[in-house]
Amino acid sequence: MTTSRTGTRTPARERLLQAANELFYGEGVQTVGIDRVIEHAGVAKASLYNTFGSKEGLVCAYLDFRHERSRERIMRSLTRFRTPREQLLGVFDAQGEAFTDPAYNGCAFVRATAEAPADSTVCRAAERYRTWVRGLFTELSAASGFAEPEELARQLHLLYDGAEQAARMDRDPSAATTARNAAAALLATAPLARSPR
Repeated sequence: MTTSRTGTRTPARERLLQAANELFYGEGVQTVGIDRVIEHAGVAKASLYNTFGSKEGLVCAYLDFRHERSRERIMRSLTRFRTPREQLLGVFDAQGEAFTDPAYNGCAFVRATAEAPADSTVCRAAERYRTWVRGLFTELSAASGFAEPEELARQLHLLYDGAEQAARMDRDPSAATTARNAAAALLATAPLARSPR
């Protein structure tokens, strides 16, 4: 039974999400059965189905939870930088901090969607995260005065994705630094928007 610092019992929804985050991220969505999540959370099976409807519903909630945590971590990290251009590179610094976590086990969204049908709610949950990352790169590229912010964001996003895969597959936490250096070289040659006359 999980209790909060005030001695009250943690709600079933929160316990299920905590258990899902630990098990799904550590072992994989396909590998971990629903009964293990229920047992780990210490809740009745009915609690899961009443709260999330199905395993797929729980997986989507888990991905939304990971999305929110990633967003908060990145945005908190970006407050250290003064300009949008510095923040573009700062996204890779935030990524590097995640890579040095001993519990880092790759991109939760890539892992969860690896065997999911393309039209599943799981893939849509992952797409919401990817859209947010691309949007952040686009917004910062536009604020930095680059001529083609959407295209630059696409290129930066590819570097971001590649760093995640290298960090996981090669067990290389320095992948974010390599991606940051490539991003800096890309920014140095990217055309700027013309100033209005």
